[in-house]
Amino acid sequence: MQPTPTTDGGGALPGTPVKAAGPALARPLSRFKGAGPIVALVLLCIAGALLNPGFATFDNLMNVLTRTAFIGIIAVGMTFVIASGGIDLSVGSMAALIAGVMIVAMNALALGASPPSALAIVVIGIGLALAFGAVAGLAHGFLVTHGRIEAFIVTLGTLGIFRAVLTWLSDGGAITLDFNLSETYGPVYYQSVLGVPIPVWIFALVAIAGVVILNRTPFGQHVQAIGSNEQVARYASIRVDRVKTLTYLLLGVCVAIATILYVPRLGSATPTTGILWELEAIAAVVVGGTSLKGGSGRIMGTVVGAILLSVIGNILNLTSIISVYLNAAVQGVVIITVAYLQRGRR
Repeated sequence: MQPTPTTDGGGALPGTPVKAAGPALARPLSRFKGAGPIVALVLLCIAGALLNPGFATFDNLMNVLTRTAFIGIIAVGMTFVIASGGIDLSVGSMAALIAGVMIVAMNALALGASPPSALAIVVIGIGLALAFGAVAGLAHGFLVTHGRIEAFIVTLGTLGIFRAVLTWLSDGGAITLDFNLSETYGPVYYQSVLGVPIPVWIFALVAIAGVVILNRTPFGQHVQAIGSNEQVARYASIRVDRVKTLTYLLLGVCVAIATILYVPRLGSATPTTGILWELEAIAAVVVGGTSLKGGSGRIMGTVVGAILLSVIGNILNLTSIISVYLNAAVQGVVIITVAYLQRGRR
């Protein structure tokens, strides 16, 4: 009789194939990484509540979400651009110029010989802002795809152009919205629906639309395919130039929407309007899990990333751990850290 083969410690018999544990472990680890921004946000909120009881109030929550709305809306559009392998450094300057042009146009209509109603002027101003954002985004897309210029160079150039034109329009000062128009336009920022400020509702709608477009439409699939491998996307008959141009157009519209919500807050535009918005938007995108190399995008991750950065700023305002003036420095550290952690990802 042949002896029954045995194994040490209950291991597999000799010659028996052993299933690799790697893939089985990779799936939960991947899910954990995707939940990283949410875990970080929860921990930050707990820390904020412990450091200052005023943090964990409904009013403060609405304040954080309202301030998040501007950057969050822009970041949703930025997710499409970055997922396609692009970048846009001009969004803050674009927002400033849109605000300036919008206010100048509305004031001119209000001072005309037979001006329309204040509501009509506000509607015209909103339409002008959307058109300007779309045209600016379209110009970026055209220069990147047909001009064959790197997106970094194109948007770095328009960053300076937009800011310089606004400074010229304002003569280095502030462009202030007409008082009567401010009263009509103000509720767009200050009014609430069911206790939630209007900018938060708009942010939620933009985020939902972004999720649907990126994950449930051929356009969204093409965006991510291009970011993953542009050459392969061309072989697959994807209209690469058209899709990339549309991502910049979409971002321009998102910048316009954010500006439309921002203008009634202060009722003015200055050369410092929108400063560092591009940093905050890009930070929200990368913190949310979208790789700077392109190829994949996470809209809900971007939303969480935007809220997380706002919570950091809010905690700095409510506590004295470090100076609030270092908020931009904290965001810069976050970008560098996340980019370092993503260095092996595609």
